[in-house]
Amino acid sequence: MSGHGGSGHGGSGHGTGGRKDAYAYGRRNGVNLPALRGHNDALVLDLLRGAGPAGLGRTELAARTGLTPQAVSKITARLGADGLVAEAGRAASTGGKPRTLLRLVPDVRHAVGVHLDRDELRAVRVDLAGRVVAESEGPLDFRAGPEEAVEAVVRAVARVADPSGPPLLGVGVAAPGPLDHRVGVMGRVTGFPSWKGFPLRGVLEGRLGLPVLLDKDTNAGAAAAAGAWLRATWPDADAEADINADADADADSEVEADVGAGSGTGVGAGPGGDGHAGGGPRTCVYLHVGTGLGAGLWLGGGVYRGVRSAAGEFGHQVLLLDGPPCRCGARGCVEVLCLEAVNRGDLAGAARIVGEAAANLVALLDVDRVLLGGRVVAAAPDVFVARVGAVLAARRLDPARPVVALAGAGVAEGAAEMALAPLFGHAG
Repeated sequence: MSGHGGSGHGGSGHGTGGRKDAYAYGRRNGVNLPALRGHNDALVLDLLRGAGPAGLGRTELAARTGLTPQAVSKITARLGADGLVAEAGRAASTGGKPRTLLRLVPDVRHAVGVHLDRDELRAVRVDLAGRVVAESEGPLDFRAGPEEAVEAVVRAVARVADPSGPPLLGVGVAAPGPLDHRVGVMGRVTGFPSWKGFPLRGVLEGRLGLPVLLDKDTNAGAAAAAGAWLRATWPDADAEADINADADADADSEVEADVGAGSGTGVGAGPGGDGHAGGGPRTCVYLHVGTGLGAGLWLGGGVYRGVRSAAGEFGHQVLLLDGPPCRCGARGCVEVLCLEAVNRGDLAGAARIVGEAAANLVALLDVDRVLLGGRVVAAAPDVFVARVGAVLAARRLDPARPVVALAGAGVAEGAAEMALAPLFGHAG
């Protein structure tokens, strides 16, 4: 199994105390202070990831981050020495020196994502672009308790890891909630009381020797959906080359802490305009329909978890007063109504129930997209997209209703995306 990595960001999955402070200070805007070097590196890497294979020029990077061209040149030289950045070619000359474009090198670091479901486990290894390079899946008995699940995770990570390949930045683990993302401890998962209080993140970090991030499966699904959107909207090389310019290569000798005249621009002016440098949907909800129902909320360019990591309990909103009892203790919840329809083979009815609950969520949050995933959706994707869309279309509150679509990536991919997040300056 690969270790933490040697140089640059490899092996700093959750960052040092200084870097953590950098994120808290100003996560998405460049800050021209040497103490925030890691923060500025992450800004540049995030922009290059969003640009895809086409790359960006140094002047464009400076404009997006608010850093000086001299600072950007030093950052990209440092990242290049670490193998994270390479030349993407030259832009067409407009009369002067051909302009150099830079790109992220996806294969220089990897991360692993694991989806712990109630009856199966899936693990993937991804590159820095979020593309799956290895995967494994098999049965899991969540009821057997956390110790057996830990052993299953360790085996799965070993299966997808490549000891001779790029270093692993970390492992993201997505599990049924409730859980406390902040401290990595499981809550009282509905129907599985033995999991309450189990420090899953800490135990796995001890076994794997890698940084581990633990989050709810629905939050990982939201991260996966946003990551899939990002990859799907990568510009082509020719189009990107036409709009980028390169800073003078001699600027590498300048000090990185110089103040840039463009510091008011910030990353928010980039694709998407939402503070997410690489673009992606501004607001969306990911609705997971599997052995349970839940929602992941992607609001303002990142996953919204709530103060206690408890946001997204989509399946336990009551639709039918005095309806059938739900395992959460209430009656007539979305989850129990939907799963009853699934069990009797009425997928169209299940999709309509999800649609009604989704319409409530859209009315509350005013999101741009409703993205659907999970094994039940995968069994009848067209039915779910059509029926959920029809319910939203029938609501007259807002004619500009959100797009309804399939998520485009799985929960394990989202868990891996979360493990990559600190490298690009995002909260995990």
